[in-house]
Amino acid sequence: MNQTNLQRSFSLAEFLRSYGTVLAGILIIIGFSVLNPDTFATWDNMINISRQISFLVIISIGATLVMSVSEFDLSIGAMASLAGVIAAKMAADQMPILISIVAPLLICLVIGYVNGWIITRFRVLSFITTLAMGTILGGFTFWFTGGTTIFENIPDSFRYLGQTSWLGVPLLSIIMILIVLLFWFVMAHTGLGRRLYAIGGNEMASRVAGLNVRFNKNAAFALCAALAALTGILMASRLGSAHPTGGNGLFLSAYAAVFLGITVGKEGVPNIWGTFVGAAIIGILANGLTIMEVPTFMQDVITGMIVIAAVIVQKLGRDAR
Repeated sequence: MNQTNLQRSFSLAEFLRSYGTVLAGILIIIGFSVLNPDTFATWDNMINISRQISFLVIISIGATLVMSVSEFDLSIGAMASLAGVIAAKMAADQMPILISIVAPLLICLVIGYVNGWIITRFRVLSFITTLAMGTILGGFTFWFTGGTTIFENIPDSFRYLGQTSWLGVPLLSIIMILIVLLFWFVMAHTGLGRRLYAIGGNEMASRVAGLNVRFNKNAAFALCAALAALTGILMASRLGSAHPTGGNGLFLSAYAAVFLGITVGKEGVPNIWGTFVGAAIIGILANGLTIMEVPTFMQDVITGMIVIAAVIVQKLGRDAR
């Protein structure tokens, strides 16, 4: 093979490594559009998808922050469930709506900071610490609700965020876009974002360079928990009820979105727009499979396969660099 052919092969491999995920997403959209042109490829369904993926995108962005410092938070599902039931309970007890939303956000922010403090103070694995914290939160949530769904006396004002549309666009979709833009700016254009990436790239070098590794990691865990809490609150608002395990199902999909997002772009690191694309692909896939009446358990199987494929692609990409 001459030099020109080698260059072409390398360029094609580099292109697929950088944009293969986006290309796969486009092919999925085209495939479902051909198979279900009257139901999938419609404006109403696109609006519906944007609303459906809003929960996954928001909680995935939190996971992106923690993964940017090379850690994991396995308590985000339980955190979302906890925030949802607290907010719904407070609203049902006729507390002011603003307090019903802000209080669980602050509670989870503190819990997230405690997660980070334990991990950085005692230098223990984030897997174990956050798994244990998620178990604690799950038990507390079950005790708090008695294992039942909270749905009685939920005021209409609490449902506003989840059930309102502005100019035909769901408020959930607008909140999702604002969150994406905010954290894209934070990660790309602020000192905090640069510090998180520096710590994730080389923690020891960051420490030697004078960065406060412990504080920045704690901040990442706290923000991750707050975004998980916001997801749980928005879910409760959308449904007009809160189940003690309502947010648990988002956990695996959130990390699937982040891993898919890592394969978007040349850098091979967790990034906000990549996570958005990853979450959109998972949401579009779920929507298309539901329209085709594929059983829910098969969607879980496919999500797990996506995670494995994304991890393999990420590893191959790193080895190739």
